[in-house]
Amino acid sequence: MQKIFNTLIDSFIDNNVGIAENFLSASLSSHLKDNMDNLFKNDLFLSAGTGNDTTVAHNKSVRSDRIYWLDRKHNDPWENDFFDLMDKFVSHLNSTCYTGITGYEFHYALYEKGSFYKKHLDQFRNNESRKYSMITYLNTDWQQEDGGELCVYHKDSSQHISPLNGKSVFFKSSELEHEVLVANKPRRSITGWLKV
Repeated sequence: MQKIFNTLIDSFIDNNVGIAENFLSASLSSHLKDNMDNLFKNDLFLSAGTGNDTTVAHNKSVRSDRIYWLDRKHNDPWENDFFDLMDKFVSHLNSTCYTGITGYEFHYALYEKGSFYKKHLDQFRNNESRKYSMITYLNTDWQQEDGGELCVYHKDSSQHISPLNGKSVFFKSSELEHEVLVANKPRRSITGWLKV
């Protein structure tokens, strides 16, 4: 995994957006996707909002995905495998880049057909604990016409990233505005933040 971790970090250093293919193994990705689909089938997803606990707002013209928070307390073996992987990545990130990350939070994000998330920053106005955003995709056989690209806005350009299965994307939460373009079929990811 160290090679994949270094690919993510090195591409972040080069372009402010780290990208690593196959950050998740095909097996773990498949199990997480199945887990996500079962949770959705059992109506356990919530409409996503913007802001945090004290300022949360639900506006479908800004954001129309649905989410389910991951937690070790769920004692789900696949979620815990994902957390174990994140623990290893955070340890590697802290030891090689001295980032001082002390925790994280992640949720499943499901964009049903026609869903999107308009241009935004990931850091709250009243809380600066989110340092890095991290998105890992759970979409097999994704085609360009399926839409749902992550569009990241740099100073003088934009970067479009397809949500291909197992791929992970990593960037500073306070610096890069980004959006999720309209998905033309269900789009699945695990989205979260590394925190101090």
